Order: sequence, then C-alpha cells, then structure tokens
Amino acid sequence: MSAAWVAGVTRARGMLVRRLGTPEARRIAAAGTLEDALRGLATTPYFRQPASGISLPAAQRAVTATLLWHLRVLAGWLPRRGVECLRMLASGFEIANIEAHFRRLSGSGAEPPPYPLGALATVWSRLARTPDPEALRAALIASPWRDSGGTAAAMAVTLRLTAAARTAARIPPAVRWSAGRAALLVARERFVHDRPLPATAIGPAVGVLGTAVHAPTYRDYRRRLPAAAGWALHGIDDPADLWQAEGRWWRDVEQEGRRMARRARYDMVPVVGAVAVLSTDAWRTRAVLELAADASAPPEDFDALV
Repeated sequence: MSAAWVAGVTRARGMLVRRLGTPEARRIAAAGTLEDALRGLATTPYFRQPASGISLPAAQRAVTATLLWHLRVLAGWLPRRGVECLRMLASGFEIANIEAHFRRLSGSGAEPPPYPLGALATVWSRLARTPDPEALRAALIASPWRDSGGTAAAMAVTLRLTAAARTAARIPPAVRWSAGRAALLVARERFVHDRPLPATAIGPAVGVLGTAVHAPTYRDYRRRLPAAAGWALHGIDDPADLWQAEGRWWRDVEQEGRRMARRARYDMVPVVGAVAVLSTDAWRTRAVLELAADASAPPEDFDALV
C-alpha cells in the first residue's frame, strides 16, 4: 500500500458525493420542461450557475464535461498505475474527440470544441494536429488505437471495441463491464442494423467475445458469448429489445461499482468502482434532461433508468 493509493482511493470515495443521485434525478425528470430541469440542476455539481437558454445537446455535453473534470482531478491524486487505469476508463472522451475531428476534417460542418483531456489523453495532442482524414488514420495506425477504418461508421465501431479490448486486458475489475458493452455493440451492429462488422473491428471484437463474433444468427451469437459478456444480453431473446439491455448494463455497473468503492482496500478496485458510479450518474443525468425536454414522455420512462 502506497501513500499515493491511499490518497487516490480516499479522493475517489469522497467524489461520490458529487453526483445527482436517483431521488434528485427523478425530480429533474419530472420538471416538465428543459428550462425547469436546468434550473433544478443549477445547485448540483453539474451546473454551478444558471444554465437557462442552452439547448439539450449543449446541456448534455456540459454534464459529460463535468464528469471529465472530476476524473481529471482524481487523476492528480493517483499513482502512475492509477492514472493509466483512469485513462482507459475515460477513453470515451478521446473517442468523441477523434470522431469530431474526423468529421471536421471531412467538412461535415461545425463541431463542438474538443474535450480537454489533460493527463487522460492517450495520443490526442498528436491526433489533433493532423490536417486531413488520411493523416488522422495514419496517426491512429501508429498509436495504441491501431487502424480505425476510413469511414465515420467504421471508426465509431472500431474505436469502441478497441477501447473495450484494451480495458478488459489491462483492468481486471472492469473485464465484465467491458465485455458486456462489447457484446451489446456487436449485437446492435450485426442484428439490429444488419451490418457486418468493419474489418478493422473484427480483431478487437474477437479478443473480447471470441467466436461469437462470427455467429450467423442472434440466437447463436448469444449461445457462443463467453460468460463475462453474455450476462449483458440475458433475457433479451429478440434483437429489437436490445435497448432494454443498455439501461440494465448501466444499472449493473452502478451497483457493482458501489460495492467495489466500499471495499476496504487501497488499490485500483475502489477507484474503478467510484468511476463506475460517477459515470452512471452522468449517463442518468443526461437521460433525465432528455425526458424533461420531451413533454410527451410518460413518467414511467424514468423507471428504465434506475
């Protein structure tokens, strides 16, 4: 046990007070309008000042930016191994930056500024300087992200499966979450959107899911999934119902994260648990903002989030 791990775990546990929580999330979801929801969030960690007048996408991005800031602060308290772990858990932010940069270079219109990653960046500072899509792909190939494909669709799938494979290989406490997330992603691509996996995504997918990646039917896919991944699709007999599995994935991650965060040890396990809880809270907060903005959404829609 090192002093850095003691400080980092203590900080991670302390950060769990910086979340909305289920009761407050339910209240925000019932606000009736986005403006009312944003006023309700003004005294929470997500909005420290009034945020009226902003759009739903901007409000949701502010929520994820707050999560990123908390993770960056946490990184400052952790030893090197802890920062490496946090970097992989936060890889979705770098993926978002890469995708936006690709769209910007492809001339697809205005994009929001990149997330400031700080110590949580893998190779973002290098990628951000690439002048065109070809240079971006070449830089990715030379990085831990490897070849992400040459289209936006291939990139979206490949980067996420690569992140899942890297996390499963490097962070033992997060293997189950990463494998379950990968199983959901592949199932949506193959059996909902009826698209084959991009060639660049097959390697990382097989690394996490094994031969299930090549299954010809959804039923066979579920049967072949390893136990670490198959739980995410348990009870989902029809691919059309996969939307239910995502909410369950988040709920399971949150519950397990709480247990991990409470464990009486000073290593990566409580840190991974705290990150899981904070990430789930941000996901739920984004979702309740969407519910509040949709006047037609019935109150029971919130039940799918908890």
